[in-house]
Amino acid sequence: MNKSEVLGRWTKAKSEELYGVKNWGNGYFSISNNGEVLVNPYKDNEQAAISLMDIISGIRERGLDMPVLLRFENLLDSQISLLNESFRDAMNKLNYKGDYRGVYPIKVNQQQQVVEEVTKFGQRYHHGLEVGSKAELVAALSLMKDKEACLICNGYKDEEFIDLGLYSVKMGFKCFFVIETLSEVDIVLERSRKLGVKPNIGLRIKLSAKAGGHWTESGGDRSIFGLNMSQVITVVDTLKKENMLDCLKLLHYHLGSQIPNIRDIRSAVLEATRVYAELVKEGAPMGYLDLGGGLAVDYDGSNTNYINSRNYTVEEYCTDIVEAVMTTLDSSGVEHPIIVTESGRTTVAYYSVLLFNVLDVERFEEHNLPDSLDENTPEQIKNLFDVNKSITQKNIQECYNDALYYRDEIRDMFKHGKVSLRERAFSEKIFWNTINQIAKEKQKLKNFPPDLEDIESAIADIYYCNFSVFQSIPDSWAIDQLFPIMPLHRLLELPKRNAVIADITCDCDGKIDHFIDLHDVRTTLPLHELKNGDDYYLGVFIVGAYQETLGDLHNLFGDTNVVSVRIHPDGSYDLVKEIHGDSVADVLTYVEYDPKDMIVSFREKAENAIREGLISASDRKVIMKAYENGLRGYTYYER
Repeated sequence: MNKSEVLGRWTKAKSEELYGVKNWGNGYFSISNNGEVLVNPYKDNEQAAISLMDIISGIRERGLDMPVLLRFENLLDSQISLLNESFRDAMNKLNYKGDYRGVYPIKVNQQQQVVEEVTKFGQRYHHGLEVGSKAELVAALSLMKDKEACLICNGYKDEEFIDLGLYSVKMGFKCFFVIETLSEVDIVLERSRKLGVKPNIGLRIKLSAKAGGHWTESGGDRSIFGLNMSQVITVVDTLKKENMLDCLKLLHYHLGSQIPNIRDIRSAVLEATRVYAELVKEGAPMGYLDLGGGLAVDYDGSNTNYINSRNYTVEEYCTDIVEAVMTTLDSSGVEHPIIVTESGRTTVAYYSVLLFNVLDVERFEEHNLPDSLDENTPEQIKNLFDVNKSITQKNIQECYNDALYYRDEIRDMFKHGKVSLRERAFSEKIFWNTINQIAKEKQKLKNFPPDLEDIESAIADIYYCNFSVFQSIPDSWAIDQLFPIMPLHRLLELPKRNAVIADITCDCDGKIDHFIDLHDVRTTLPLHELKNGDDYYLGVFIVGAYQETLGDLHNLFGDTNVVSVRIHPDGSYDLVKEIHGDSVADVLTYVEYDPKDMIVSFREKAENAIREGLISASDRKVIMKAYENGLRGYTYYER
């Protein structure tokens, strides 16, 4: 196929529509005129767009192998600006008398570089951090410089945790202890008296409001963390008794991580703001209303209340929150507080893109069948053959049922020695040809039997790719999270193959067989045929939130190589930081192996092999070198 034929049949616009990049890309990702994926943090400056294939070339030239996690500094900066500017605009428009302070929950992506850049880019907005453990607090205190930013302490807190927070208060930081359980109150008060530091106290409440989505149990009366209304009053009375009510300055709740429906968000804000107003009436100074997380990311680009999307924009989110807070507090005569949100997902999700190459493909191939069968062919194989020859649009359901029936009968006969291996192999060729023909006939029908809805996935190609689902996108496996996935190049060519993606773990769950679609969920991904000798690259987008933190060492595949990119307005870019992925030795130490001891042990085995006459001394030298090279190697497929 020559270039003019390709261009005539397939276009950039068709690829944009097929992969939905304009819908989920948030203006950051697009397709170039030569069919490559572009990234551009400067949405209004087309000159700044950079091809991901150019970045891959630069990475390869520097000696790094796939897979690579790209982090785009500018996208993080842009998302922090979007959130803060949107709240600022909403407050100005509605004449809100308070202010906004964003905080980034470290648990969303705890990597040092990520948190450091959040604090750097967020400093102009006094954008702070949220921590939920002692380790996270230690990390936050090493990176925070802005004393106007909030440091929110959630989670269970022991004395060391509380002491660290109190010392940070003494040093001038706005550190808040959010009370999750009644037992924490006494510890906070006791340590504050011991150290002579007045704490900033917040209360986490359980709302009756609940939200849809993966994390619906985060809210509601039966949520794990937080105080019910009776417990809130108990805390208030305790603080009054201890003459410490002036320390109660913040109210907090958490409705969920990815809330797709704006109505759920608004309902929760109204309820929490009413509690806030009542606490002010109780005599608490308050001043901060922490609405937790929940600002969703539109992973599939459908702009709906589906769990992988959202039916609102960031601007609408901010406006609705400010308006809801004002509506309640103005009627109660309560001053407008500083609104705090813990929007981690939307802050870092777009920041990272996972890149990997395709190693191999298992294709569904139709086989040439004979016109007739030998008379000695088993009857069940003859019946399956007859089904194959009789398929029409009118009988595809019947043929489908018969094909499954005869296939299973033949397999059962094989188990009992009534069909040979060669005969079974031939029957499977007939069966898969039949399924393929049924799939073709189905495409001609407007209405088709429900049993055939996903028949295309049964004949989909398997593209084996150089990455681990469990390490790099664990939510895809654990909670069926959908991420945008698409080829990074050849986007002016018709993608002729329908595929599912398999990783290089030896696990049947190490696959992706559900993909975003504007109106539904696809069970296959359109991809291009591999060209002999040419690399084919795919990208998984919007993976900056949670995936690095949750990734595990399944099959001992470790962290990937990480490259941080800074894009300049003139279209140039710098690779500002490279973090080499885990070596085999690295991941083995994580699971308590000692590489030095392993080398000694293997050397002894090699020496025994010399004594047994199995290898020579020179063989041992080569074998030991191979073993030690294996320990130093990347855990993923290397060229």
